[in-house]
Amino acid sequence: MYLFGESLGNINNLSRSASRRIFREGVLIKCVQCGHTYDPDPFMVLCPRCRGLLEVVMPSKTSFSMEIARMRRFSVWRYRELLPIDDGVTPVTLNEGGTPLIPLMRCRSGTERVVDVYVKFEGSNPTGSFKDRGMTVGVTIARNIGVEGVIVASTGNTAASAAAYAARAGLRCVVVLPKGGVAKGKIAQALLHGAEIREVEGAFDDALDDVFTEVVVNGGRKLYPLNSYNPWRLEGQKTIAFEIVDELGFVPDIVIVPVGNAGNISAIWKGFKELYSYGLIDKLPRMVGVQAAGAAPLALTWEQGADRLHAVENPQTIASAIRIGKPVNWLKALRAVKESGGRFITVSDEEILVAMKMLAALEGIGVEPASAASLAGYRKLVDSNLIDGGEVVVLIATGHALKDPDTIVSKVAARALQLG
Repeated sequence: MYLFGESLGNINNLSRSASRRIFREGVLIKCVQCGHTYDPDPFMVLCPRCRGLLEVVMPSKTSFSMEIARMRRFSVWRYRELLPIDDGVTPVTLNEGGTPLIPLMRCRSGTERVVDVYVKFEGSNPTGSFKDRGMTVGVTIARNIGVEGVIVASTGNTAASAAAYAARAGLRCVVVLPKGGVAKGKIAQALLHGAEIREVEGAFDDALDDVFTEVVVNGGRKLYPLNSYNPWRLEGQKTIAFEIVDELGFVPDIVIVPVGNAGNISAIWKGFKELYSYGLIDKLPRMVGVQAAGAAPLALTWEQGADRLHAVENPQTIASAIRIGKPVNWLKALRAVKESGGRFITVSDEEILVAMKMLAALEGIGVEPASAASLAGYRKLVDSNLIDGGEVVVLIATGHALKDPDTIVSKVAARALQLG
């Protein structure tokens, strides 16, 4: 099961009218499958009518000004008017966001055809991954709706981030991990921040099933689920798009994103679309999703031209953060790539390791394997003549190298640098 089949409205007896006061006036939630629209409700993370995923619909107008925003700290909350949380709510924050956009100097393949290639280095977030952007929003909601804690399934980064932000908020945190499938650096972070760790046999999708059982079937003991099927969490992740425009001063031609559970690529696309709808930008980028060849359900779905997910039952890749065979947000991601005129591609583990080494040894940017998939994907696009001359490209590097030290020692540092 990878699309939870029930609403979470039974996990808490809070007044719905009280919980809704945390949201900005005019905010709605809409089913991406049947199109039905609802008033904002933090406990509704699936459509009650068709059990489809929901997305947040922001008000049709905004008072946001980039010029005014630039006088604030460079962080997720710089863009507060573009987030669904009411201005009167105090965020749970560790000053996440504001990550550097680093121009590549030495490892650009085919530089004669591309003017600029940048890495958006999400490893500089407080817990070392892009997940912090979503957790600042998700845990802010959790702290204001009366739950005693949060719960997540994770391949590692979500666990580390949820644990840190729950600690900041004074909430309990339960993380469910696939046994033996999570990098030590990420488990260490979750433990350090006081998370309760549960391990389950199988893959990430089995961990997600365990969260479903805990929250929906057993009543959840007032634990709020914060995986990326929760539309409110993804609102924090869309700020990557805001920052790219803020830093560049314009919209890039292509944004390349590693894809696992597929929430990030759809959130970033949503961010660009909202800027466009508000008249803050005048064009949109093409979104390219990169998956590891052994864990590529969306790439397979894309190649087949299918409208149903081609799930991978036993995903295999060295890039544990994207080792997911049944991504919850597959429909959102598929639509993002189609709407933007982009594509999905696959890269091998060897291509990922080469890109990881290149970023570190030639640019000084240390990323975990999943992050390097974006550079590997870029090189593949250039080699296939799928990037035109003069285009500006942004690569999303989702997590820090020290998230997965074992891979560095066993697969990278132990071998001579090979630039391919």
